[in-house]
Amino acid sequence: MQSVGIYEAKTRFSALIELVEQGEEVRITRHGKEVVRMLPVRRKPVITDEQIARELEQIQALQRSIRPATAADEVAPLRQTGRSVA
Repeated sequence: MQSVGIYEAKTRFSALIELVEQGEEVRITRHGKEVVRMLPVRRKPVITDEQIARELEQIQALQRSIRPATAADEVAPLRQTGRSVA
């Protein structure tokens, strides 16, 4: 990361842009306080379409393997617990 004042940034703008293109972060300050942060633009997606498709397939496979609970599955144990406590 490089920090420069506004005047220096004006005089070295092209060089600073080159640094950002190389992946460097540049901060421009006014009276010692940061006012601009220049970051490189991500040119590659974080995740590919193939990875997305693979993840979706895994989610769908998991959903198919889960049996939905019925009301009887949820209520019967509670009813039995209530009867044994009383």
